[in-house]
Amino acid sequence: MNLPFFESFRAVRWLRTLNLILQALLFVSLFGGLNYVAKNHAWRFDLTRQRKFSLSPETLSYLHNLDRPVHIIMTLSPDSDNPEVRGLIDEYVYATEDRSTGRITKETLDVYQNRRRSEEVGIEQADIIALLSGDKRRIVTVSELYTLKQKQRDSFHGEQVLTAAILDVAMPNRQKIYFLSGHGELRVDNADAQAGLSAFADQLKVRNFEVDAVDLTATRKIPADASLLVAVAPQSSYARAEQELLRQYLGTNAGRMLLFISPGMSTAALGLDDLLLDWGVLVQNDRILDPAQENMAENGDLLIRAFVAHPITKTLIELGNQPLRLGAARTVMPDPGRTLGGGLSTVAIAATSTNAWGERGFRPGVVPKYDPGIDTRPMPGMEPADRLGVIVASERLAVRDNLPFSVRGGKMVVFGSGDFIANGRLDTASLLVALNAVNWTVDRDKQLSIPPRPVERFMLSLSAADFTRLRYALMMVLPGAAMMLGLLVYWTRRT
Repeated sequence: MNLPFFESFRAVRWLRTLNLILQALLFVSLFGGLNYVAKNHAWRFDLTRQRKFSLSPETLSYLHNLDRPVHIIMTLSPDSDNPEVRGLIDEYVYATEDRSTGRITKETLDVYQNRRRSEEVGIEQADIIALLSGDKRRIVTVSELYTLKQKQRDSFHGEQVLTAAILDVAMPNRQKIYFLSGHGELRVDNADAQAGLSAFADQLKVRNFEVDAVDLTATRKIPADASLLVAVAPQSSYARAEQELLRQYLGTNAGRMLLFISPGMSTAALGLDDLLLDWGVLVQNDRILDPAQENMAENGDLLIRAFVAHPITKTLIELGNQPLRLGAARTVMPDPGRTLGGGLSTVAIAATSTNAWGERGFRPGVVPKYDPGIDTRPMPGMEPADRLGVIVASERLAVRDNLPFSVRGGKMVVFGSGDFIANGRLDTASLLVALNAVNWTVDRDKQLSIPPRPVERFMLSLSAADFTRLRYALMMVLPGAAMMLGLLVYWTRRT
């Protein structure tokens, strides 16, 4: 009896073969599709504790504005232990790989094996990083990327250093910051712990700023290339002509200024009343005291933990309201009598606790107490509520002819502390705030500071007995377990 073809064993064999072929095709198509999606629509998630495979927002903002390509040549020796460096450079390449301009590429060069290429690029030393852009180049050694503690690598500053190097070779024009002098201000060329600003100046230079000083009493003009003016703890009055220069620079020229004012002299005695009034800022002639023990450090520093969301304070807020340490400080607040509107925005962005007051009759050695009606207390209806401001940011946007857009206006940040960025007081929190203030005033408000990352170490400590037990486990336990599993399978199949 002849069966129909589709009911025969031959047809069954063909169907099984076809089924296997289709399964193989589906299997290949699945993996091909997954590879296509992974290549063209990849998502990356950094799950490491220190986010070691992520660039900071500041770096990403800089890279987004690059308009010149940068080529990075690594001459890291094969036996060198620098995983942070290799991984970081890969992140720069990945962050710019989809850009037509401002793309970063990398090359690993063995200066001992590839002498021809070494001579071509002019690099003959191992363990360095060369950054090339057009005819500009910069060399960074691996040792510059780490800080040492007890002769061991403690923290990794690679992103900070390499970002600055990239900006140095790719952006020929630098913004210039002038520090005012001639009135007893702290100076950038002074390395003294109390009276110098050299450490902060170095941080600015690393971030591709030019730093210089200007004495208005001598020059009688503000340099035309000034992107930002900084006055730190002036001790004598600015002359009328100097005051008018500053007012014209900030108002007519939409200039930018950071002002650090120590307790002691009033703003009227300093000749700054009119300038601050223009920007809606009121600086009280007092000294802030806080009786709460948790708000005072052991050395008497004031601890500031209340921050308003702002580009200047954003980093501290993201770090869980990391406290800001201030020495002698005075109250700074938005002027309650300022004219509202007109494009002027004035806000206190850092404030004391609710226990603090501004002591107007402070005398060293005398136990202070709050005197109602004399000392400074928070004003009702003023933000932040029930607190005294210590940092105020003021911004003016000039609206033209009632059009729905604004043009660039001036900016001012006033600090109620004169030694906030002095060499001896510059710590992580104060540096972050000061750099963010600089970035915000010069319109780098989306570019945050780059904190160092700790170098992670993993150490396995085994005694001689531990090594013996490990040896026997590898030689006997694991093979024995495999043998027992084989016997169990054999016995199961027999029964």
